[in-house]
Amino acid sequence: MSDDLYKKLAIHLDNTPGGYPETESGVELRILKQLFTPDQAELTLCLIMMPEPVETIAQRAEKDPKAILPALIEMGQKGLIIHVHRKGTDTFMLLQFVVGIWEYQVNRLTKELIRDFNEYVPYLMKDQERLKTKQLRVVPVEKAVTADLNVMDHEHLETLIRQQSKIIVAPCICRREHAMVGKDCGKLKEACLVFGSGAYIYESRGIGRDITQDEALAIVRQGVKQGLVPQPSNTEKAINICLCCDCCCQILSNIKKSQAPARLVNSNFQAVADKEECTGCQACEEICPMDAIHMDDQITAQVDPERCIGCGLCVTVCAFDAMSLTDKPGMERWQPPKTLVDTYMNIAKEKGLL
Repeated sequence: MSDDLYKKLAIHLDNTPGGYPETESGVELRILKQLFTPDQAELTLCLIMMPEPVETIAQRAEKDPKAILPALIEMGQKGLIIHVHRKGTDTFMLLQFVVGIWEYQVNRLTKELIRDFNEYVPYLMKDQERLKTKQLRVVPVEKAVTADLNVMDHEHLETLIRQQSKIIVAPCICRREHAMVGKDCGKLKEACLVFGSGAYIYESRGIGRDITQDEALAIVRQGVKQGLVPQPSNTEKAINICLCCDCCCQILSNIKKSQAPARLVNSNFQAVADKEECTGCQACEEICPMDAIHMDDQITAQVDPERCIGCGLCVTVCAFDAMSLTDKPGMERWQPPKTLVDTYMNIAKEKGLL
């Protein structure tokens, strides 16, 4: 099997906002070979990140539309591309690797694929760390939101969920892959909320189950009790919310390795400790996903603003009202793009793709 075709596909995916950087080991090619047949790889090279009818793709591929239609539909079912069937019309679109192709593989994981992906993640993260606009953002948990906090509607978890008419809850691919290799953290497995058109796509592929707004809120509350960080899509109206742990989540676990995680997330808040109220019980220190809290002389909590990502989990476990959230001082507030297209356009500009 020639590497040339897969190198072309890797370059094609690297030109998406999510990126797909080259490595010396060639692990990115090993991943593609496990996911795409040569015919599928060749066909993917003819797709762009805009939905198109099969006739347009066939012209670009110099193929008969009727001949490639079944292959495109199968690729959509496997989560390799986006396939939308609406009012009797099929359209197909290139899908970036993360967030995108990888998340759709939740029911197709193998130990070999997991091994290669974990080897590749640091390269993906390094590619994304230099960007101002991230694909996900961090919002505070509801219990940490007070009347004094300058919170917009797009930063309220309950508001984000109440806006939705279609909700799917899907298995967390990060915790599933860790469980498959004997590293199960025991936290919530159904922890990915997908909304709107994305929910219909998940449903069509047999991923996840349909739930109500109240059920979605109950899942979020259960996740928060387990120390999971809510990360919605980086848009005003969320298209998904991931409930992430620092042990399995590839984004959080890699951000945690940084000396300054606060610089690597789009968040407007940080935790503060009231030393007069703090009893030094260490509950906040134990739940903090970024190791941003330590005990000052083992007496009171001290928050490192360079490490705090503003999730507010520490507030939920403080029995003495010593922990709270505040606006990040001296920083321009992060305003998420209105739509996912805007988010990807911002990222593409920052990467020099436009």
